[in-house]
Order: sequence, then structure tokens, then C-alpha cells
Amino acid sequence: MIKQLIPQEYCLKCSGCCRFNKEDSVWSPCLLDEEIISFIDKDGFPALSVSSDKRLHLVANPQGEGFICPLLDAKENKCRAYQMRPFECQLYPFLICLRGKKVHLTVDLNCPYVKENLNSFELKEYINYLTDYLNLPKQRKLLLENPQILQAYEEVLYIMELDLTKE
Repeated sequence: MIKQLIPQEYCLKCSGCCRFNKEDSVWSPCLLDEEIISFIDKDGFPALSVSSDKRLHLVANPQGEGFICPLLDAKENKCRAYQMRPFECQLYPFLICLRGKKVHLTVDLNCPYVKENLNSFELKEYINYLTDYLNLPKQRKLLLENPQILQAYEEVLYIMELDLTKE
């Protein structure tokens, strides 16, 4: 589990992430291979549909326009799978971004918390933590084995290039 930066109270007041303008959004959560197996084997969990590119199929927003993550309880604005949420969701508002053949750690500039704290010591400290975490051999292996989570996101701030070459 990745240490979280944004206080839960802040996220619960926001209605940004987990909501999408279109059904096939690049921002839709992409699952690691092991997460797909984990969700399939989970008893009592809502049925999830996963695309061939290993993304969660979004569902129509019952409270308005657009689409939402199928794990989101729109009424409560909470994740139904918070304790076992996908890697990409744990990482957010940070993203692993692919540009050409380079892989970067980026941050979503649409996140209100990021906007308010972009130059804070806390954010810089968290970036150091995340950099160390993503450079661990286990995490580099995870990224190499799950290329589906390397996406070409827009409106992100590039933090650093990640070296995924095998040692």
C-alpha cells in the first residue's frame, strides 16, 4: 500500500477524481494483472467489467452527466474498495506517464489539493518518498510487468523520468 498524501477529509469533499467525461477515458483506472485476479476472486463484491486493455469499464453517473468508476459509491463519494483499491488509485494524483519511449512520474494539475500545495514542503517530501518507492526493484518489476498502466496523460506536470531498465 502506498502512503497517502492527501488527507481523506479533503478527498471526500472533492468530486473530481473517479468521474469522467467520456466512457473510454484514458483516466479510467487501469488494473495490474494481480488486481484483476483479486477482484474476480472477491466474494460479495460488485461485478466489475474489465476491458481488453485492462481498464475498469466506467458506468453512467446516476447523479448526473458523464461516467464514474464502478468502485465509486456516488452518494457517499467513497470508494467501495478503498482498502484494496487499484495501484493507480493509490498513486493518484500522481501518474505514470508514457511519452515516446520514456516513462515519467507526473502529477495531475486538475487535482485541487495539488493546485493549492504545488510548492509546499509536504508535496516535495512526498515526491521524494514516491521516487524512492517507485525505484525499489519490486516496484520497477511491477511496472515492467504491467505496461498497461503506462499512459499518455494530458494536463500533468512532469516530476521525473523513471528508469525501468532491468538491473
